[in-house]
Amino acid sequence: MKSRKIAGLEVKPIVFGGNVFGWTVDENKGFELLDAFIERGYSMIDTADAYSTWIPGHSGGESETIIGKWLKERNNRDKVVIATKCGLPMPYGKGLSKKYIKESVEKSLKRLNTDYIDLYQAHTDDESVEQLESLTAFNELIKEGKVRYIGASNFMKPRLESSLKVAKENGLIGYQTFQPCYNLYDREFEETYRDFCIENNLSVISYYSLASGFLSGKYKSIDDLSKSQRGASASKYMNAKGERILEVLGKISSATGFSFTQISLSWLLSQKGLTAPIVSATKMEQLEEILSASDSLLSSDHLQMLNELG
Repeated sequence: MKSRKIAGLEVKPIVFGGNVFGWTVDENKGFELLDAFIERGYSMIDTADAYSTWIPGHSGGESETIIGKWLKERNNRDKVVIATKCGLPMPYGKGLSKKYIKESVEKSLKRLNTDYIDLYQAHTDDESVEQLESLTAFNELIKEGKVRYIGASNFMKPRLESSLKVAKENGLIGYQTFQPCYNLYDREFEETYRDFCIENNLSVISYYSLASGFLSGKYKSIDDLSKSQRGASASKYMNAKGERILEVLGKISSATGFSFTQISLSWLLSQKGLTAPIVSATKMEQLEEILSASDSLLSSDHLQMLNELG
């Protein structure tokens, strides 16, 4: 698969979703999956300080800690592109104030066993803080060499737009990437954000690229949701629209022999404005399936069938 640019970072366009580390993937399995990911020539891992605060007894930082241990043990920092985020609630605070961003990056750097983060992202917007304050903090981190590039996740379009305006007016580097929810079911990106991101040269990395596993085809009924710890997140897709999508995926799969996962990711990789999907794996066979997706896997007819689902 040809490399693409995420901000100034040249990577193969599949990003490993680190939300599973410390949740559905323990340290040993995490090391195995990351080893295979890097050996296949991929390099970008996306995580966040808040992974995995939703687990009873966890306080956040579990994912970053596993990745940091792996980086230290493998001594391969130069081969890996690390993206992480701040802003969601942690035991010590939340938000995008300058003070909190500065505190958060130091904690992430320590957990990740690194002295720099390739892409540091605002995990969610914080309207209680002036955008100039947040952008100034991120820019200072770039000047200090602790962060190479900055990005935004989950911003509403007007706020993303105003953040770029504030950066320009104050001679600051604005957000260089945008991370939205985007997949065959969730298509708001196309209508609301795509043209704006292209016009402003924002690299786009999508999360929930397989709709919490729904687009892999493993959840065909409500009873199937209990098959996985992540099954509850896929329940919102169990409706008429979801059924239509699975039906079309099934037709294309029967015609081509490609899996639902391969088809869903290949469609995403072919979409205008999308740079790279973030995808998680908990097993080696899942990882191999994910990495076999390609922007040239599907015919134009099959792409059109999927496009029309929107």
